[in-house]
Amino acid sequence: EILRVGANYSAKIVCSNVFLAGRDPDEVLRTDVQAPGMALLRLMHVSVDRQRRVVRAGLLGFIGDGLAVARTGTGCAVVPDGNLAFALQVGSVPATPGTGTDTNAGTGTNANSGAEPDARAAWPEGSTVATVTALDRLLADDTLAGPGMRAIVVVDHGRIVAERYASGFSATTPLLGWSMTKSVVAGLVGMLVKDGRLTLEQSAGWPAPAGGRERIRIADLLAMSSGLRFNEAYGTVSDVTRMLYLQPDMAGFARGQPLVHPAGEFWSYSSGTANILSRIVQDAAGSLGAAYPAEKLFKPLGMTSATMETDEDGTLVGSSYMYATARDWARYGQFLLQDGVWRGQEMLPRGYVAMMASPVAASDGQYGHGLVWLWGSAAVTPGKNPDAAFGIPSDTFWMEGHDGQITAIIPSRQLLIVRLGLTPARDHYSAQPLVKAVLDATRR
Repeated sequence: EILRVGANYSAKIVCSNVFLAGRDPDEVLRTDVQAPGMALLRLMHVSVDRQRRVVRAGLLGFIGDGLAVARTGTGCAVVPDGNLAFALQVGSVPATPGTGTDTNAGTGTNANSGAEPDARAAWPEGSTVATVTALDRLLADDTLAGPGMRAIVVVDHGRIVAERYASGFSATTPLLGWSMTKSVVAGLVGMLVKDGRLTLEQSAGWPAPAGGRERIRIADLLAMSSGLRFNEAYGTVSDVTRMLYLQPDMAGFARGQPLVHPAGEFWSYSSGTANILSRIVQDAAGSLGAAYPAEKLFKPLGMTSATMETDEDGTLVGSSYMYATARDWARYGQFLLQDGVWRGQEMLPRGYVAMMASPVAASDGQYGHGLVWLWGSAAVTPGKNPDAAFGIPSDTFWMEGHDGQITAIIPSRQLLIVRLGLTPARDHYSAQPLVKAVLDATRR
């Protein structure tokens, strides 16, 4: 099973970076798959069929049967059961004009590139950026940027004031946010609440009797307090790696886990929880289904590069798999900073973002009720408050993802910082010094 996990992981990462980001498959295999990971990944070989949009991977080229497929509108999906014919038939959605939800087969370039924001308009309405030289110099500090940095964007009062990109990456390169995707799922839930299609207090959908699972509410899922068992350990075959790389129906796998704590009483970080929410979002979206993020969120915000990918069965993988440029990740951060209002339109219920950033008591205050982190909250247990040590405002909330993806959102300063890269935990990188330096440099 560990070989299958490694092979499917390799196929998936190469597939997404080839067909969404237009990167070279050998370079992706070398730098994204083999360099930071386990020893067995260094023996993985991949092959890319650009015509069929299929990627295969295996140990020494054949052990593990890794398989991934690129589909219209929803990026790449692992095909863990090997049913390629089925995977090619499901999971695609119609390309949405004005979004990055489609790719040109074989090139990885955006088929909707003509719908990019007006180059003459200032970001975020358009793509014109005027950075501050002193801030650009600050981002040039490799210690602050951290090893493996690929993109940094700083937004002050709604305008990009600094950015930096690593060699081989640019403002047009879609990058994987990993678990930052969870915070986007929370926003999608809020939009459906605003439209009257969901409520936070409603059941998450288990019909009774379900061993107590029928008492789980959507609010419990948003707070990572479902009570469901889920092992989030990486580097081995655990619930999270089994879900992401061995299961064609990820949400179904997560929903099948037993209840080990009463719903709403115990906090436990779980990628499975985010995929259960993804399925709820998709079902509540009606005929739009998996196209809901692109049509109702990415398109209105001008996030032309953004793609939230699906699993083999066609369900959004809201735990882990959203690709977007750093500027488009910043657009979503700015959307939250503006309390869910965009161009005068209220897209989230009033107070919803504040709810997202309110601490879950059972998490020792470190996690919010809307799939965000609260490292500097006053509710955080003393000694576990990294933001306070750097003087970062206590209203800061964080979107965070595997291997060093962060978006720090600071309402009291109308400031946000996006940092994307490939920075394994063993590098012990902390984004707080970067955020502190930006705060000091932009103090008014």
